[in-house]
Amino acid sequence: MTISSSLAAGVAGLNANAARLATISDNIANSSTYGYKKAVMDFSSLVGPDSGSSYTAGGVRTSTMRLIDQRGSLINTNNPTDLAVSGRGLLPVTQASSITPGQTNFPLQLVTTGSFRPDSDGILTSETGLVLMGWPANIDGTVPPYPRDTTNGLEPVRVTVNQFAGDPTTEINVSVNLPATGTEAGAPGDLEEMSLEYYGNMGTSELLDVTFTPNVPATGSSNEWTMEIVDSSTGTPTVIAEYVLTFSDSRVSGGTLAAVVPGASNPATSSYDATTGSINLDTIHGNIDLVIGVLNDPGGMTQLSDSFAPVSISKDGSPVGNLTSVEVDSKGFVSAIYDIGFTRTIYQIPLVDVPNPNGLEPLANQAYQTTPDSGPFFLWDAGDGPWGEVVGFAREESTTDVAAELTQLIQTQRAYSSNAKVIQTVDEMLQETTNIKR
Repeated sequence: MTISSSLAAGVAGLNANAARLATISDNIANSSTYGYKKAVMDFSSLVGPDSGSSYTAGGVRTSTMRLIDQRGSLINTNNPTDLAVSGRGLLPVTQASSITPGQTNFPLQLVTTGSFRPDSDGILTSETGLVLMGWPANIDGTVPPYPRDTTNGLEPVRVTVNQFAGDPTTEINVSVNLPATGTEAGAPGDLEEMSLEYYGNMGTSELLDVTFTPNVPATGSSNEWTMEIVDSSTGTPTVIAEYVLTFSDSRVSGGTLAAVVPGASNPATSSYDATTGSINLDTIHGNIDLVIGVLNDPGGMTQLSDSFAPVSISKDGSPVGNLTSVEVDSKGFVSAIYDIGFTRTIYQIPLVDVPNPNGLEPLANQAYQTTPDSGPFFLWDAGDGPWGEVVGFAREESTTDVAAELTQLIQTQRAYSSNAKVIQTVDEMLQETTNIKR
């Protein structure tokens, strides 16, 4: 019984070291594979029954584990949609073969890195057929709330290059100086005019005509101007705002706005917000906030000296642009970049976390899926917590240490040879036992 148990233990040792050799060869073969997590093998002893007078060899058994929670070094690339994670989180992906028209629920797989490029349909796909998943943003670039414990809401990230888009103007900041001499008695009452450009909902350039009419008193100075704003984008000039601007003549705040009062022709849709210093304009193409400054603000509208001067005019929005590329920031927001410099958020890529990353089931192409051992997944915002940030222009290298693997290769070879020697010795002992009968 003792000799035969030695033979069984030697065979178990051969099998265990052969399996360890398989993990070493796999690790070395994937030493240059991006996102590869090395496999490790643990040996545990088997204890045979002990009769007290003799020892029974139990042998050895093995268990294999892939160290998914270990992270490799990040290297820079020149592709903005080469992505990696600087933390314990994982990127959500799905198989390109599983996407069908009209599908809303996709099987979830996880990766720590990937090189994604638009396919013929504009879907960001890796060379191995993994599709990047994300939450779609609203048309204004905001991302609505989505459930965090389910894949509902996740969809393939689609980027249509050469797509046109416009950015309508929503705010115009105006700082204008009106001549103080224009509201004095005896002034000629000349109008001051200017035009403000804005971009409409269709990406067209439109104009607002602004007229300042002084209130010339019989004596003294009124310090009042009537500002009228006309929108001519439909071909028929329409008054969209009229306000009487009164300026202070005090020593402390002289020349700054003292009051903004709606004029007789001011429509009900327009109002002045004294807190923000903005006038709401209801144009043909939507609402625009015209910021003229709060009361007593020297940075807003002023009435000083004897000259009319538009000091500064700025606005948001842009004309129609052509989408040329996309980038992903550290918080996982996918931004479409247009040739006019305009950017818009189109997706948010969450990071997936599980209680036990090493319990995930390894799949081909460095992908993983959840199991009962890994625990349920949860979707987090990148850059918010220990699950890490999304890194664009980057790939994660393999976690294989070739030098360490070669060292283990030598140890495994010697262990295998030693177990083979045990089997050879048992065979010789059994031969000697057989020879006793002769």
